[in-house]
Amino acid sequence: MKKIDELCINNIRVIGVESIAKAKSGHPGIVLGAAPILHTLYTRVLNIDPLNPNWFDRDRFVLSAGHGSALLYTINHLAGFDVTMDDIKNFRQKDSRTPGHPEYKHTDGIELTTGPLGQGLSTAVGMAISEAYLASKFNKLDNQIINHYTYVLCGDGDLQEGITQEAMSLAGHLGLGKLIVLYDSNDIQLDGDVSLANTEDVKTKYESMNWQYIKVCDGNDVDEIEVALKNAKRNLDQPTIIEIKTIIGYGAPNSGDNSVHGKPLSEEELLSLKEFFEYKEEPFTVNSEVNEYYKEHVINHGADRNTHWNLQMQDYEQKYKKDYDLLLDFIYENIELKDLSTMPTYEVGSKESTRNVMGKVLNWIQNELPNTLGGSADLTSSTMVKGVNGIFDKDNLQGRDIRFGVREHAMAAITNGITVHGGLRGFCAAFFVFSDYLKPAVRLAAIMGLNSMFFFSHDTVCVGEDGPTHQPIEQLTMFRSTPNLNTIRPADANEMTAALLIGFETKTNPTVIVSTRQAVTNLACTNYEGVKKGAYIAFEPKKSFSGIIITCGSELELAIEVAKKLEEEGNYVRVVSMPSMFAFDKQSIEYKESILPKKITKRFAFEMGSTMPWYKYSQNVFGIDTFGSSMPIKHIASYYGFTLENIYKLYKEIE
Repeated sequence: MKKIDELCINNIRVIGVESIAKAKSGHPGIVLGAAPILHTLYTRVLNIDPLNPNWFDRDRFVLSAGHGSALLYTINHLAGFDVTMDDIKNFRQKDSRTPGHPEYKHTDGIELTTGPLGQGLSTAVGMAISEAYLASKFNKLDNQIINHYTYVLCGDGDLQEGITQEAMSLAGHLGLGKLIVLYDSNDIQLDGDVSLANTEDVKTKYESMNWQYIKVCDGNDVDEIEVALKNAKRNLDQPTIIEIKTIIGYGAPNSGDNSVHGKPLSEEELLSLKEFFEYKEEPFTVNSEVNEYYKEHVINHGADRNTHWNLQMQDYEQKYKKDYDLLLDFIYENIELKDLSTMPTYEVGSKESTRNVMGKVLNWIQNELPNTLGGSADLTSSTMVKGVNGIFDKDNLQGRDIRFGVREHAMAAITNGITVHGGLRGFCAAFFVFSDYLKPAVRLAAIMGLNSMFFFSHDTVCVGEDGPTHQPIEQLTMFRSTPNLNTIRPADANEMTAALLIGFETKTNPTVIVSTRQAVTNLACTNYEGVKKGAYIAFEPKKSFSGIIITCGSELELAIEVAKKLEEEGNYVRVVSMPSMFAFDKQSIEYKESILPKKITKRFAFEMGSTMPWYKYSQNVFGIDTFGSSMPIKHIASYYGFTLENIYKLYKEIE
């Protein structure tokens, strides 16, 4: 290791822990222990252009151990990203551009929001899938226009999460050779030695998952780390995990101890650290030699690589104009549904489950939108959701059907990775009740504003015989309460078609769409515009109405039947279909008043699930606030009271 490397690494270490000490909050252990890893990656291997951070063919770096954000901000400052020293000084402060964990689109140079352990590495698998698919689709023998790697820095905690094992298992199966994981292996976690909770043979474990395993014995040896990285890059048939043995909190008085993980260094400890490193710089000061080194090896190198790629693009345009235009459409998300004339349609009065409709319409959409990629969690025949063009695997990288297997946890994170990479739209599907498994990744999609799509079948207790373990009750409430997430529960084929169109039109938030197992009637009143606005009038009585019934999904037909029965006796009631509370709440006051006039106080909302979210719109709510019960579907409506007679009776009882 050269003297300049040591100078750079110690400068990074000290500034990182200075920001933590100033904030009186943060995680110095990883900053001190893993600084040589990121220094080596950034200055010797990584192809990025900080002056053009959105360069499409850049390498992606994900800090899965998001608690090490102070390390990432410091090195990104040196690398030339728009992270100022004042930003570093304001680490974890109010309105800071350097929050406690890295946030996508909040801070320059951050590829992904991370913090919940395991999510970063799992999402990176999706990024690597995107790179592999796009490279296969667009590369030519004489022009590898898509050719970049995905790197991850993780710790012991990441690798103990179940989501990570699912994702790494799939990555090994798919042979994602451009995925490289740097494992900061320091044998310490928050509660003490890793051996207190985990005694796995890392090498054997990941080799059995078809990963290449490389070990670096000295985490301070940048030359050894560089050799490992370059060896990893040569293996294009397997993803690689590089176990790098480090000392947590290296240089601090309590280095090697779990106490250094998340406790800021005191003033005395900081002085001791600087003495250990023979550190002479003033607080929050970058050595001029360090600045010059990063300018040459990161900033200038990145600009050269980006310039070279731009020349490649010029050559690609001249030789492969059609593919060039399509690639730009992929990159800039210019691919939209334009001609809907061949889209599947359904006659009024016809009956079909909305899961079947979802499958047929989704298949049509994918044939119209070549930038879509996704699949189901071993449930294709039940969710009806699958990709087109064959199964995506190492022998068919242009297949668009990802067989996720029974890996719901990782599936959603991988879907986010496909989307956040750029160029592709990711989607996935499962039974609705199993959305509990993948909720953390859906939440992160909402935080990041990704337009990932999550499709769920079997939306109510009408699952039937499978019983309470498979009958969703509270899941709609869970998603409806998640900020920046559009949850749509369509009533019929028309609303399902609209929901899918809306999902693929959306740019700034993820979409959840739930579908029925049972057949439902396609109604004359349902329409795209209504679904887009979240709620609309599905039935208007012949005369001025005195009450409103609000519902969604398969219960809409029942609500209309009740309203018609009431009308026969001179009791006039409006029926409102509300497939998306998220969209309705965003409408103007005038529109909301036109659908749910305040003067109409007699309101009744009902749904086959938790009643909680409906109290926002009605004081009178009927639903299911207990777990379900196993029985044939023919008994369910009467058992739970979702019959014409009971809903009619409940409405009549309202004062």
